[in-house]
Amino acid sequence: MNDRSHLLPLPDRLSTDPRSPHHLAAVFEHAIGIRLNDKERVDVEEYCISEGWVKVPAGKTRDRKGNPLMITLKGKVEAFYR
Repeated sequence: MNDRSHLLPLPDRLSTDPRSPHHLAAVFEHAIGIRLNDKERVDVEEYCISEGWVKVPAGKTRDRKGNPLMITLKGKVEAFYR
């Protein structure tokens, strides 16, 4: 039941936006967790482990195309399957 051998390895950079070149739909078939500075975040839209940043929405603020505005938080990033 907890066999994780069939899961794809998580990439260094991943985005939830399907229009992004860093979006991999096969990875999102399973739940993914992100830790930033040893605290689990549930609102991460994009991350990069090697550069040490995550992008999260800035509240309810939207740009002129209706997409949420993102802020970048820096620190130690860890990605894992739940």
